[in-house]
Amino acid sequence: MKKVAGYFLVLFTCSLGYTQSLVGAWEATMEKDGRTLRNVVIFSASHQVATSYDAKTGAFVGTNGGSWSLADNSLTETVEFHFEKPERVGTTSSFEIELTADELKLKDSDTVWKRIDNGTPGALAGAWLISGRMRDGEIQKRNTDRPRKTMKILSGTRFQWIAYNTETKEFMGTGGGTYTTVDGTYTEHIEFFSRDNARVGASLEFNYELKDGDWHHSGLSSKGKPIYEVWSLR
Repeated sequence: MKKVAGYFLVLFTCSLGYTQSLVGAWEATMEKDGRTLRNVVIFSASHQVATSYDAKTGAFVGTNGGSWSLADNSLTETVEFHFEKPERVGTTSSFEIELTADELKLKDSDTVWKRIDNGTPGALAGAWLISGRMRDGEIQKRNTDRPRKTMKILSGTRFQWIAYNTETKEFMGTGGGTYTTVDGTYTEHIEFFSRDNARVGASLEFNYELKDGDWHHSGLSSKGKPIYEVWSLR
């Protein structure tokens, strides 16, 4: 069966005449090779990421995503990264979906995705690209148009970062899970980490602030090193 891989649309105009949004996060589970896999899709207003990992251990299985556009009930996705099939980077595919209030699926597919959240309550929902770092007391800006990208997509409760190169089609790594934003503190709870399964179950706290539309993020990295990053919305 083809992986659902997040090939869904952001907005779908129903026959009843109202617009239903898919912004937020959705999940489905499946049995494969004797284990239960959790599949999570996060939608921002312009980009998506779909990831599969072991529901019990958090062992990473795969991820892919990109941007999309909508015509009627057909989504056209442009792939920016693909862990399993890098040759698909830069290609486009169109799919039809079926949507209800809290469930969605690809037409003719048996996999049903359940809504996790609708983009709330977290304060950082959206697709972000790293655009700067603090070095020697000064913020050094980074060109977000270059092929080498680090993107972080958040719904209201879920987060995932992905490092990749759209020119070489190289995938460098990813990690994700749940997050909260409370009183200026951004907390990540890691559920999968492609580079090191030992990180699964860890929680990391950072200071965050929105300045002129950018997300300023500071604290200690997963390796215990001080960081100060700036992220800009796509």
